[in-house]
Amino acid sequence: MIRCWRLDDGRQTLVLGSDRGRLAEVVYWGPSLPDEEDLTTLYEAYTLDVTGGMLDANPELSICPEATRSFPGQPGLIIRHGDGTPFLPKFCLEQADLGDDVLVLTYMDGDRVLTYRARFAIDPDTHIIEASAELEALEPMHLHWLAAPVFPAPQLADDMIDFAGRWCGEFQMNRTPWSPGIRYRENRTGRTGHEHFPGLIVPVRGASNASGHAYAFHYGWSGGHRMVAEELPDGRRQIQFGHAARVEGSAQKKFATGKLYAVFSDDGLNGCAVAFQRHLRDRIVTFPRPEAPRPVHYNCWEAVYFDHNLDELKEIADRAAKLGAERFVLDDGWFGNRDDDTQALSDWEVDPRKYPDGLTPLIDHVKSRGMTFGLWFEPEMINQNSDIFRAHPDWALGGEDQIMGRQQMALNMALPAVQSFLFARMSDILSRHDIEYVKWDHNRVLPMPDAAQTRGSYTLLDRLRREFPHVEIESCASGGGRIDFGIMERTQRVWLSDSNDAVERLRIQHNASIFLPMAVTGSHVGPRTCHTSGRTLDIRFRAWVAAQRHMGFEMDPRELTEEEAQVLTDVTGWWKHNRDWMYGADILRLDSADPAVFAEQHLEEGGGQFVVFAGKAATSDQIAPRPLCLTRLSPDAKYRVELINREDAGELSRGQIALKGGPIVVSGAYLMYHGLTLPWSFPERMWVIKGDLA
Repeated sequence: MIRCWRLDDGRQTLVLGSDRGRLAEVVYWGPSLPDEEDLTTLYEAYTLDVTGGMLDANPELSICPEATRSFPGQPGLIIRHGDGTPFLPKFCLEQADLGDDVLVLTYMDGDRVLTYRARFAIDPDTHIIEASAELEALEPMHLHWLAAPVFPAPQLADDMIDFAGRWCGEFQMNRTPWSPGIRYRENRTGRTGHEHFPGLIVPVRGASNASGHAYAFHYGWSGGHRMVAEELPDGRRQIQFGHAARVEGSAQKKFATGKLYAVFSDDGLNGCAVAFQRHLRDRIVTFPRPEAPRPVHYNCWEAVYFDHNLDELKEIADRAAKLGAERFVLDDGWFGNRDDDTQALSDWEVDPRKYPDGLTPLIDHVKSRGMTFGLWFEPEMINQNSDIFRAHPDWALGGEDQIMGRQQMALNMALPAVQSFLFARMSDILSRHDIEYVKWDHNRVLPMPDAAQTRGSYTLLDRLRREFPHVEIESCASGGGRIDFGIMERTQRVWLSDSNDAVERLRIQHNASIFLPMAVTGSHVGPRTCHTSGRTLDIRFRAWVAAQRHMGFEMDPRELTEEEAQVLTDVTGWWKHNRDWMYGADILRLDSADPAVFAEQHLEEGGGQFVVFAGKAATSDQIAPRPLCLTRLSPDAKYRVELINREDAGELSRGQIALKGGPIVVSGAYLMYHGLTLPWSFPERMWVIKGDLA
């Protein structure tokens, strides 16, 4: 007997079907179907023909493809008995529960030893589908691999887009053609990773940023993950995500995947991006003070590093506040004997040499300047040269002969004693001081992938959040090494990259916007000469790149000239004036005719205003700028459009460009179908265009 279920959100329809109680298949996923569509007919129409050289029927590409069904591709489950012998379940439907926007399918194997449960939830506002799977066994079992519910990929996709990276070079987009076989990526570093961000975009032929059909996925888990994008011999395609293989160290009776976030878009990559941005901001992140504006951030790391001097820090705080900062964050170096990165990690007690009266004098000074105070921790790590390691060497994760990372080891977060110790030390600092922000760092990969490590870190974060609900937490891991929706359930900001180079940031931010909204994406104005790239950049470019996201500073403000200080103050003032509506704006990637230009449009909810940032990362191939087409405007509406920083036009911009003379009023149709003609500029410059309904 065929049974089918559907989930709808007004833009997309997901249809699952099952015959004779077997594991369900996704038989349709795409634009909304009519309410009266016959789902049984869809299931029957989904079946492929067979011919010579094939089995007599095609094995189901189910939500958990089974090896016992002669499935020719990667199975969705690999599990063994406690004694190590393979277990090959044959699942049969036990129960189907379809509620408001939620479908839960429960299966049990023929021997009634193993229960498999898949959950699908569709959000009618954000258009995100959340899918997850779990297993329950009557006996302890060893899990090798469990995929979140498996989705098909479209036949008219010529390639797929996933994300690679490195330290100071995160979110690099890769395009890989579909072909028979597997695109297999696995991150075994134990954290989300710079190298393998757990995301995948599958654009249908002809899709761009602003048009066409596209499918997108993100796996919300902060440990290692595995991605399989496979084209079967019969041409069908499957997408699998799950924890990295073999990360459960012991036999257990219960296993669960992270959440797989999936979305279909009918308006290009931007449709995927808007769905992810809104879902993360409005459904996943919980801000301690949601009514408060996002504060301008100052971090002292690239000003002082480990050389903490109270009088200097007070002077720096004075200057940061004058520039417009509203939050001051004291970075690494305040605890133990922490004079460099070789010692004192895990000795979370204030260094009396640097702070003889504790942190209170600095905190009081910061508050007197109208700023709140934040503090850096790296809780999951330990130096061998530390009091805690000497007392508890058994708390370190991995062998004694492991390769060090930044002269440090990871603590074994699965140990309750470690969790309790860290909670006690951190809660002592937080309860005795007026601290409203924690920068939570994670500066090395693990010696081996271990799911229990991630669960232990989650447990500590959850406990601290319950105890200190007013404290905001930033997820930092050598920059962007731990960014995913799993960690964002517990934090409110990410440090996108350790690179404050505005040229690098321009690209990193642009690509990360497919998943991250402005509200959670920290971006700082770095030093005049970047400490990680050696590149020297104009303050205007640095400031406007930071103003694209949650703005902050991370440099020694004493290096600024009067002109630079004024520019930074002005841009910060502009950001403060616009941050409330930009908080809820959609970040839309624009299709630039010039590959040297990274352009995006922040569109207010409701469409009443927008700002376009057009950043030029390199020298253009053509001599004059080409028109830049905007997106998602009302064609018949009139917009007042102004070049905010037109005074930045150099002497080599010699033409009589309308935007250089002042605001213009044009239709949405003109802006979208012809585009804005911008002035000529040098590389490493940004044009900022503000638009309002006229």
